[in-house]
Amino acid sequence: MGIYDDLGVRTIINAKGPSTRVSGGFLTPEVSRAMAEAATYCVDMAELQAGASRIIADVTGAEAGIVTSGAAAGLLLGTAACIAGLDPGRMARLPDTTGMKNEVVMVRSQRNFYDHAVRATGVRIVEVGLPDRVAGAGVRDAEGWEIADAINPSTAAVVYVASGSARPALDEVVRVAHGRNVPVLVDAAAQLPPAANLKRFIAAGADLVAYSGGKAIGGPQGSGILCGRRDLIMSAILQNLDLDIEWNQWAPPPSLIDKDVLVGIPPHGIGRTCKVGKETIVGLLVALKRFVAESDEARRAIYKARVERLAAQLGGTRGAIRDGLVPKLVIEVADGVAACLRLQNGVPSVHVDPSRAAEGTLVINPVCLRDDELDALAKRLREVLG
Repeated sequence: MGIYDDLGVRTIINAKGPSTRVSGGFLTPEVSRAMAEAATYCVDMAELQAGASRIIADVTGAEAGIVTSGAAAGLLLGTAACIAGLDPGRMARLPDTTGMKNEVVMVRSQRNFYDHAVRATGVRIVEVGLPDRVAGAGVRDAEGWEIADAINPSTAAVVYVASGSARPALDEVVRVAHGRNVPVLVDAAAQLPPAANLKRFIAAGADLVAYSGGKAIGGPQGSGILCGRRDLIMSAILQNLDLDIEWNQWAPPPSLIDKDVLVGIPPHGIGRTCKVGKETIVGLLVALKRFVAESDEARRAIYKARVERLAAQLGGTRGAIRDGLVPKLVIEVADGVAACLRLQNGVPSVHVDPSRAAEGTLVINPVCLRDDELDALAKRLREVLG
């Protein structure tokens, strides 16, 4: 009997990928051991985050960085930093943004469920651009001049959701925003691999970048990275840490928090709800080092071997391999939604990527598959697909 048996919870075969809804992927033994060791000691959390900052800065090229409780937490903390700066009074008042910069600019075609984390700080999102290319009505999307036109004295930041199809290009957004002295916060939650993207957005001029730690990096599912300008990272961590301490006792590491520029210690901030534990910080850092040390091609070879093995076992069930940094198996079926439900409700329960199920397409993502699950997965697919 395992821990999930004790809890009465089914285990599943995760062919969807590192999605939080299906609990993400697996930790390597190296990461698990590091987290177990971290759990047996106590440390000062500001010192631990300062140590994390050094590693994150080296990997990303940013001035500083912290471990967050996920990419969405990074968006909340990053937005709060852009609003409050290093003013403890403003930190204390959030999400009441009265008298502060209380707007962020976003391209309409980049809006998504996750920008709730941005709005939670009290800001209003100002949308720009009509995404004709997305709607199928034309070829245009938001343009740089529209972002510039939306920036005003109330603008705290421009939030940019990175993807291969995002428009305008980030360097244009940075040029426009910086021309008005407005920072750019990039949501790069799912932009790994390639590993080069760890440095790409900072190199393009972004002031803050948020990544997921529990996807490609292979860290704990409830982890993430926020990196960028030192002053903004300082503001973010000040709005996240437990600061229940007297001024004369408080001695944060100057590399992360410059006490001399503060008029006082802010109370527990809006990001206090995004607590991240020592075990999570250590696990993320070990996973990050491992991710950087392993090549994109080595990871791709592992994933491709899995989908090729599956395709061979499925034979004539219309499976085709879609190549890329993460090769995937694509299967055409008559009723994709019904097939997804049969896979989920069977034994073992199988969750595939349902994003194209309504079109009659099932997508098998190999990232969170174990090699010892492939035979069982192929059997279930044959049972459902015929």
